[in-house]
Amino acid sequence: MAKSPTVEDVARAAGVSRQTVSNVINTPEIVREVTRERVHAAIALLGYAPSMAARRLRTQRSATIGIHLDPYAGGISGIVLDRFIHALTDRGTLRGLRILVYAASDADEELRRIRQLREGGEIDRIVLTGTYAGDPRADWLAEHDIPFVAFGRPWGEPGAGVEMGNPGRAWVDVDGAAGTHAATAHALAEGARVAFLGWPAGSGTGDDRERGWRRMMGLGLDEPHELRWTAVDTVSAARAVVERALAAGEVDAIVCASDTLAVGAHLAASHGSHPELLVVGFDNTPVAEALGLSSVEQRPERVAEAVLDLLVAEHETHDGAWHRLIEPQLVVRTRAEYS
Repeated sequence: MAKSPTVEDVARAAGVSRQTVSNVINTPEIVREVTRERVHAAIALLGYAPSMAARRLRTQRSATIGIHLDPYAGGISGIVLDRFIHALTDRGTLRGLRILVYAASDADEELRRIRQLREGGEIDRIVLTGTYAGDPRADWLAEHDIPFVAFGRPWGEPGAGVEMGNPGRAWVDVDGAAGTHAATAHALAEGARVAFLGWPAGSGTGDDRERGWRRMMGLGLDEPHELRWTAVDTVSAARAVVERALAAGEVDAIVCASDTLAVGAHLAASHGSHPELLVVGFDNTPVAEALGLSSVEQRPERVAEAVLDLLVAEHETHDGAWHRLIEPQLVVRTRAEYS
């Protein structure tokens, strides 16, 4: 029977010391990113798996991360969270961490579920998803001394104007404004009239994505504008809004807050008299790729790596004063490539 790879084998393959491999697995935040990547590549190549049982005995912790699985709601953009959970599981395994997925229908049920899992010794830390203004979960976790990192900024109370979130909480988020800023810069090559199709005001994520368009267009944050269009996040609602807007006046391009909105805008334009109208989405889903739509890629794999970096540090020090903002990437597609 073949011998299982050891830490020494990984160190030899990566060209680093045994202690460096141990640091990458246990305290990755102290290791340079280029070294971490080399060690992770060696771990993947050799199929090395750290002994979680030994770590649990040594630390008296379960080395298990709990994460809420949202109810299935269909739609287009849910694939982003799926990719994030997959990446979290994949990269967590390399660090000797396990992922436990649990279900809950609302915040109160989720907190009850977390309490049960924590008291049963099944989890010792949490990744929060779907953060929102007035979210009670972060305060509850802090009060109960449960280490956590949020995927998404804790936006603060409604109307508080907290763009970057609570600095006393550990979180990782995607810089939505940077994404729509890049999308708008790309769209301006088509002409000056670039519309933004977003969600109703009040969504932290949606407002953040609108900011990028406004900055690139030279508009104030609250300045009304005829090219700021609003729709709930469904294809049919987006299509109806864009059909009415295009009938009322010409635009050169549309930047959207999600791929769902972008698909609706694309259908309105292509089934009307604007088949070549540039539409840019956000999320870079397989649907956007299939339709040949440019879109902003959130890089959920990088988010997962950053979450794990902070979560390990959070668990060791109980100091949550960190956050990471991941810059997304605009993926440009041309119709010629998909015709």
